[in-house]
Amino acid sequence: MKIKTNINELFENAKRNSTYVKVCAPMVRYSKVQFRTLVKNFGVDLCFTPMILADSFCQNEKARSNEFMTTMNDSPLIVQFAANNAEDFLDASKLIYSYADGVDLNCGCPQRWAMKDGYGCALLSQPELIHDLLRTIKNNFPSNFSVSVKIRILQEIKKTITLCQQLEKCGIDFITVHGRTPTQKSGDDINIDSLKEVCEIVRIPVIGNGGIKTLDDADMLYKKINCRGVMVANGILSNPALFSGTNKTPLSCVRLWMDIKNESKDKITFQCYHHHLVFMLDKILSKKQKQEFNILSTFQSVDSYLKTNVLNGYDYDISHNIKCKIDDFLTCYFDDEITIKHSSKCRGCSKSVCYCICNKYDANSGNGKYFSSFVIDNDGIDYMESNMFDESI
Repeated sequence: MKIKTNINELFENAKRNSTYVKVCAPMVRYSKVQFRTLVKNFGVDLCFTPMILADSFCQNEKARSNEFMTTMNDSPLIVQFAANNAEDFLDASKLIYSYADGVDLNCGCPQRWAMKDGYGCALLSQPELIHDLLRTIKNNFPSNFSVSVKIRILQEIKKTITLCQQLEKCGIDFITVHGRTPTQKSGDDINIDSLKEVCEIVRIPVIGNGGIKTLDDADMLYKKINCRGVMVANGILSNPALFSGTNKTPLSCVRLWMDIKNESKDKITFQCYHHHLVFMLDKILSKKQKQEFNILSTFQSVDSYLKTNVLNGYDYDISHNIKCKIDDFLTCYFDDEITIKHSSKCRGCSKSVCYCICNKYDANSGNGKYFSSFVIDNDGIDYMESNMFDESI
């Protein structure tokens, strides 16, 4: 039986200890179980899965296998869904209930494809639908199964407050508020005043999100707005040990990532392994070394490069400091009645969610040339877009 965590107790324990819940954000392609395991060894309290399309998850076996993988100790864990009708959201939540501690409804994705299909920010103009989505989940699951929402602030603070109060009345357990509007980019400052006012008025726990690059940034946000948790995306991608207080990825983190890859065997793709290292080594490698590392295309060549140029004799035994292991992977059993019902109405192409939305991305490709073009500084890691090189907050 998988370990389960009561998310409300997580917030209460943090409050008793005069601190906040440290959260790893839902990042498309990157919040996989291997990375969740890594960051939990460096101070993260709560992890989200990448955003998953509820309809595709119900309809498509490949979507389920590609978008959701877990282990015995993969907890606390929130599965974030994008949904635009209660049936899809409910059935997707039923499928993962045994393997997660709660579900989160994405009401903040500003990307064009999401808005067009009625996901993310598009829901904000339909408060009755949001209420229906959330109450359906609350009415069909035990009270210790967390239900939450992730939003962005609106242009008008009064509308943001009203929205949060409406969400609170739906009975959700907590809310994550990104401190930028749907039209802002990651380079813009977050609105501290709006976040602070939300935290002052809303009674349920609020997780603040946006612009966090270091532990000092997270501590400062916590103190300024009096939130109950702080969520980090891009900052923790560049430094998985961010919440432990280091300013760049420590060698122990690189070493543990190698070990997690080895223990995952065929359950981690080369793209995933290599791409994470590209981010993690940004402050460690020189420009020339980055160019060399960029063209590596096999597990063996990457590991050899790390041992020679990064770890360079580093042989510290980290086994006694490991708090969370990539232990036995679980074989997830999904209710046939639900999957058969949805497969009969599938509008997709029987490909994975990543393939359908980002058809230029092949997670199994052996090509390691990750930064061969460019990196755009926006919120694409949080929310899937056509460019796989998008960055997040």
